[in-house]
Amino acid sequence: MGLEEKLPSGFLLTTVEKAVGWVRRSSLWPATFGLACCAFEMMTAGGPRYDLGRFGMEVFRASPRSADLMIVAGRVSQKMAPVLRQVYDQMPNPKWVLSMGVCASSGGMFNNYAIVQGVDHVVPVDMYVPGCPPRPELLIDGILKLHDKIQNEKLGVHREQAEQEAERIALGALPTSGSRGVGW
Repeated sequence: MGLEEKLPSGFLLTTVEKAVGWVRRSSLWPATFGLACCAFEMMTAGGPRYDLGRFGMEVFRASPRSADLMIVAGRVSQKMAPVLRQVYDQMPNPKWVLSMGVCASSGGMFNNYAIVQGVDHVVPVDMYVPGCPPRPELLIDGILKLHDKIQNEKLGVHREQAEQEAERIALGALPTSGSRGVGW
């Protein structure tokens, strides 16, 4: 016989962290950063066939100041990396980044001096979506997994410390541009 049985019907028991997590995951506003062919798949996911509006994401924001999710779709060049970082810095906290496609995640087939070998060298990434280009179903799956991550995040000082540590590790990662493959 617990507290739940003594409450009148219509009462809901939860923690503040779970309630805030539910609100945050249910109201993500994406900022698009479509740089290559992955952007077409991202636009398709927002269309009527796949309908990101089911998850509260029907409008892609043009301004970073009104967005809390950055979807980096496609390869990031060395010239575009500072712009990407500036847009990320202009987004209000809390903010999340989804890397869409193999080019954004690891440089893809473009292992040269002009392409950043993974967007995680520029901004901290919360979720990676594989594929070349990933289908809209994969993007939606990545968004749903990001929803689960957001739902279970901590609040307050512990969250800020974890964010700063993750960003420090990501920005201190060694570049993979010198890699030549296995056994070369």
